[in-house]
Amino acid sequence: MQPKMIAKICVDTAMTVMLLFLMAYEMIGQTAHEWLGISIFVLFVIHHVLNRKWCSSLLKGRYTLFRIWQTALILGVFLTMLGSMISGIIISRSVLSFLPISGGQSFGRNLHMISAYWGFALMSLHLGLHWNMMMGMAKKTVKKPIPMSTWLLRGIGFLIAAYGAYAFLKRDIGIYMLMQSHFVFFDYKEPLIFFLADYIAVMGLFVLIATVVSFSSGSRFGE
Repeated sequence: MQPKMIAKICVDTAMTVMLLFLMAYEMIGQTAHEWLGISIFVLFVIHHVLNRKWCSSLLKGRYTLFRIWQTALILGVFLTMLGSMISGIIISRSVLSFLPISGGQSFGRNLHMISAYWGFALMSLHLGLHWNMMMGMAKKTVKKPIPMSTWLLRGIGFLIAAYGAYAFLKRDIGIYMLMQSHFVFFDYKEPLIFFLADYIAVMGLFVLIATVVSFSSGSRFGE
């Protein structure tokens, strides 16, 4: 595997893990949340530097249905990341509290909330675009695949996605995405691992949705 591909995988994996912990911001603490937010933004920039060839070809070539879907998702991720960073600077109470910013706290909280939850959904969908490609790479590393392993993994994936649909409702994620509530409820007695497990399942749901849409739009590998 080429060094650049290894770097891409490491960056994307780190961003995925950070994203999950960012969603648990009240459970990990304000300071940790802010440092994670800054870190994921830095990785976001590195991700685009590593994929600059794709960015430079935006105005070139024919736009297929899949390419439109892919580009719209990436634009959405960019806007939510931008919204998260701008609002994060406004409402920072720890890492960036030294900045001479006053006022706009209500606007900042609302923008941060909607950017965070839509960002989580869109990043998970974006991950799903490349899922088939990652599974293809994984198969190449396994010399002797277990019989029926493909169907077994698919079954597990569908079970995770099914629970993800339940967790989506249980965690009121749709309500937060639509700003029907301006406050996020956290059960501080709940173990962090349970919270992360639910969000991993929700991420699995979005990955499945993106994989199905990508297949329907004519992409075999989600490239």
